[in-house]
Amino acid sequence: MASAASAPPTPNNLKRIVAASLIGTTIEWYDFFLYGSAAALVFNKLFFPDSDPLVGTLLSFLTYAVGFAARPLGALVFGHYGDRLGRKKLLVLSLLLMGGATFAIGLLPTHATVGTAAPVLLTVLRLVQGFALGGEWGGAVLLVSEHGDARRRGFWASWPQTGAPAGQLLATGVLSLLTAVLSDTAFGSWGWRIPFLLSGVLVIVGLWIRLSVDESPVFKKALAQAEARKAARAGTAEKLPVVSVLRHHWRDVLVAMGARMAENISYYVITAFILVYATTSAGVSKQTALNSVLIASAVHFAVIPAWGALSDRVGRRPVYLLGAVGVGAWMFPFFSLVDTGGFGNLVLAVTVGLVLHGAMYAPQAAFFSEMFATRMRYSGASIGAQFASVAAGAPAPLIATALLADYGTSTPIALYVIAAAVLTVVAVGVAQETRHRDLADVEPATTPAAETGSAAHSPAADARTV
Repeated sequence: MASAASAPPTPNNLKRIVAASLIGTTIEWYDFFLYGSAAALVFNKLFFPDSDPLVGTLLSFLTYAVGFAARPLGALVFGHYGDRLGRKKLLVLSLLLMGGATFAIGLLPTHATVGTAAPVLLTVLRLVQGFALGGEWGGAVLLVSEHGDARRRGFWASWPQTGAPAGQLLATGVLSLLTAVLSDTAFGSWGWRIPFLLSGVLVIVGLWIRLSVDESPVFKKALAQAEARKAARAGTAEKLPVVSVLRHHWRDVLVAMGARMAENISYYVITAFILVYATTSAGVSKQTALNSVLIASAVHFAVIPAWGALSDRVGRRPVYLLGAVGVGAWMFPFFSLVDTGGFGNLVLAVTVGLVLHGAMYAPQAAFFSEMFATRMRYSGASIGAQFASVAAGAPAPLIATALLADYGTSTPIALYVIAAAVLTVVAVGVAQETRHRDLADVEPATTPAAETGSAAHSPAADARTV
């Protein structure tokens, strides 16, 4: 039986919550993906000009990977304070940090101006981006999940997930437009700065919308219970949310990390590394490669809510497993199509890859939210998602580029993604189905109640984890 805390909100209020999460995540992913595209296209020349072109690309992707290294720290910090202070406050902070760092990248001097200080400054700002994104994802999906109608949680929670393809669409679209209207010289000289500076305008819009929404009712109820417990137990030491996560939800964290392997690695191979592979190995122009990702991202945006809705009907696990198996099976056809150099084949390769990726990405928000109790949910979902990104998305373009440099063929890259798909199938395969769980009273998805005590995740126990 659903608790009062999980009662469906009014349609208008829910739509406003979804819009605030979607617009905020779109802006944050725009900032993050913009860096990835620029790393593939121009940063090797602007910040690492003394290197061989492919080595320069590797170094450029290395600074790209640094952003992922900061995401676990962001997950820990934002998760801790998000579980104590609320989701909304931390989401505003993450947007400010991400937007400020991206805007500052647009003002950076290049290697030609300040020498080695240029890549150092670039790396520092990339760290700030990663730190902010590490806290953004968990808060955005939880704000919707905890407001939403439990019967359609997969659908509503999938909308913040569309912020990734929307951000990719926006970043790729702006870059595609600039490369179309500017010469290579103009784009490399000053044109690349425009999309980074545009972030400042987008952040203002995002903040205006994000400040207008209410805090999660599920969180407010849990906080009130926690305060009452604290008052009754004056002088008792409080438990940190991360400690409770690692004590009661360690298996769920491992499941979340495993579930992200295929999702994260395939996404960055399909959208970031493909810009390198298509232009260097398949003889495709920058414009053609960008346009293929642009079209595929639009389709990706459209299918994510559909996959989320399907997860409400058949479960999170079946949809997730379909995506993992599909992405693994698609890798060899994917590279075969790209190798033809034809625009239609390139679009088909990337689009099918992202549609299959969406089957993992769409139910992920609800799936991860349903694994953790309210007062440790921000920490648990963020830790599981962002710690995996260090081993998955962070090195994916770097590993793929290194494999291409060493072997000169796409075969080892395809096998790399297939191996990740196998890991994800195993992780999701051992998890329990979560779609019927009430977020106001949720037990761990993979830890039997007997192991931690059935009371460990009751609302009362939830309050005691403060």
